[in-house]
Amino acid sequence: MKKLFALLMSLTLLLALAGCGGDQPSNTPNQGGAPNASASSITPAAITERGVLRVGVKTDVPGFGLQNIADNTYSGIEIDLSYKIAEQLGVDKVEFTPVTAATRGQLLDSGDIDMVAATFTINEERKQSWNFTTPYYTDAVSLLVKNDSGIENFEDLTDIVVGVATGSTSKAALIAAAAEAGVTLDEDKNFAEYASYPEIKAALDAGRVQAFSVDGSILAGYLDNTNHIVESIRFSPQDYGLASKKDATEWAEYLDGLITGWLADGTMAQIVADNGVVASYTE
Repeated sequence: MKKLFALLMSLTLLLALAGCGGDQPSNTPNQGGAPNASASSITPAAITERGVLRVGVKTDVPGFGLQNIADNTYSGIEIDLSYKIAEQLGVDKVEFTPVTAATRGQLLDSGDIDMVAATFTINEERKQSWNFTTPYYTDAVSLLVKNDSGIENFEDLTDIVVGVATGSTSKAALIAAAAEAGVTLDEDKNFAEYASYPEIKAALDAGRVQAFSVDGSILAGYLDNTNHIVESIRFSPQDYGLASKKDATEWAEYLDGLITGWLADGTMAQIVADNGVVASYTE
């Protein structure tokens, strides 16, 4: 009886081990749902074959990337650009993924999206991590304030709190511009960070911050009869480029070729005008 019991236990153990063997899939999905994309899967040809262009866009920037929650449609310069790129690829479908300043780079790195078209400012530090096209739009940072704020110059900022987006370049740019004017701003005392632009606007309306700082064309989408953009505080030109995964060089070159051509033939200027956005900033 003992021998029979031992034999049954041995068979049970062998079956259990067999169930844990090599039948598991070799490509286990990431927590986000899809395995990391290699450079070979993010090429013009691969995207065309896939039939879907995956783009990270803003949802809260009128004129550039704005989502209509009611019908889940998107509008703006960067939306039109995405559709035009898809047309060049011969792709019928564009899949938009909402991104913020804090998440857009992460989604590129994970391979969940093919490119970012989301008022992504080009700078040397970012170019170490991602590929950028030639700038398709240039803006400058400014401030949105309440009409009765009395804010007219950098000196007026020392005793207030400025709302900025997490992960954006606005805070560093404002500190640097104020320093050039001989004004010192404290990155903790004088700033509050928020995840989205609507949150900053709500904080401005509620008086939790006294100014909202980001690129001027973005601020224009949040103008109402209670506030205005401080025209005398306009600084740090911001070049927007399409961003792609660092090792997807063929894809990056393809995108840059499209943007360069559309800047030269007036297509880009027409897209900007069609969306009611002012022409690119020039000093």
